Amino acid sequence: MITTKNNSKGIFFILIAMILFSIQDSLIKFVYNEVALFELYFGRIFVGLILICSYLVISKKKIILKTHYLFLTVTRVVLHFFGFSLFFISLTFMSLAMANALFFSSPFFVSILAIIFLKEKIGLKRWIAIFVGFIGVYIVLNPNFKNFDIKDLAPIICALCYAVSMIITKITSDKDNVFTQIIHLYIGGLIICILIFIFSGEGQYNNFNDPTLQFIFREWFSNPSYAFPFIFIMGVFACIAFYCVFSAYSIASPSLVSLFEYSLIIWSIIMGYFLFEDIPTIQTYFGATLIISAGIYIYIREKVKNQMIVTDTPNR
Repeated sequence: MITTKNNSKGIFFILIAMILFSIQDSLIKFVYNEVALFELYFGRIFVGLILICSYLVISKKKIILKTHYLFLTVTRVVLHFFGFSLFFISLTFMSLAMANALFFSSPFFVSILAIIFLKEKIGLKRWIAIFVGFIGVYIVLNPNFKNFDIKDLAPIICALCYAVSMIITKITSDKDNVFTQIIHLYIGGLIICILIFIFSGEGQYNNFNDPTLQFIFREWFSNPSYAFPFIFIMGVFACIAFYCVFSAYSIASPSLVSLFEYSLIIWSIIMGYFLFEDIPTIQTYFGATLIISAGIYIYIREKVKNQMIVTDTPNR
C-alpha cells in the first residue's frame, strides 16, 4: 500500500538519484579530454555490474540471466548503449542543462511509439502536449539553418533510443524482472565495449583535431592513473542512482515521483554554472519550461487513463 510517508521517501530517493546523475554527467564533461568514451563506458558499467551482483548476493536474491525475449532484449541493449553513448558525446560540446532538457523529450517519443506498439489510445489533449513539448525542443536547439550542426541532435536521438527501449521494457517486464533487465544492459554493454576495444582500442583511428572526435576514438588506457578514479566514481554513483530510482518507483506512486525526475535539469543548471560557468540562455529556460510542462501533463494523463507507459521502469 502506498502511503504519504512512502511517497515522501520516494521523492527523496528520486532527488538523490537525479543529483548523482548530474554529478556523473559533470564528471564526463570534466574528463573527456583525457579519456576514451568507450573506456569510460566500459569502466562505468563494469563497476555497476559488480555492485549490483554483490547487492543481489548479499540480499540473497537470485541472479537470473535468462530472458524470455532474446531479440527484444538484444535490441534494447544495443539501443540503450548507443543512445547514451550519443548523450555522453553531446556533453563535450553542449551545456549540461541543454543536453538534459533535450533528453527529456523522451516522454513525447514514448507516447507516440505506444500508439504503434502498445495500441494505446492518445486523445487530442495529449497530442497537443506532445506538440508543445517538441516546440520546446525546437526552442532549446535554437537552430540557425545556415550553420546548423547535426551533432546537436545527439541528445534527441538518445531520447528516441531510450523511448524505444522503454517500450521494449514495458513488453518484456511481464516475464523478465527488473534486475535481470539491468544486468542485461550491463553485460551487453560490456560485450559491445570489448568489441570496440578490439577494433579501435589502440587509437588507430584517432586522426582528428576535434575534441569530440578525439573523445570517441582516443586510445584506451592512455592515462589510467588520472581516468580510473573518475570512472570508478561514475560507476558507483550510477549504481546508487539506479538503486534510488528503482526504490522510489517500488515504494511510492510512479506518477508522483516521476515528476521529480525533472529536477535533473535544475541540478544540471547548478552544476554547469559552478563547474563550467555555463549560463543557460533565456531561450533554453523557456524551451525547458515547455518541455517540462508538456512532460508533466503527459504523466498526469497517463495516470488518469491508467497508462503508466513512461514511468514504470526507468533505466537511465
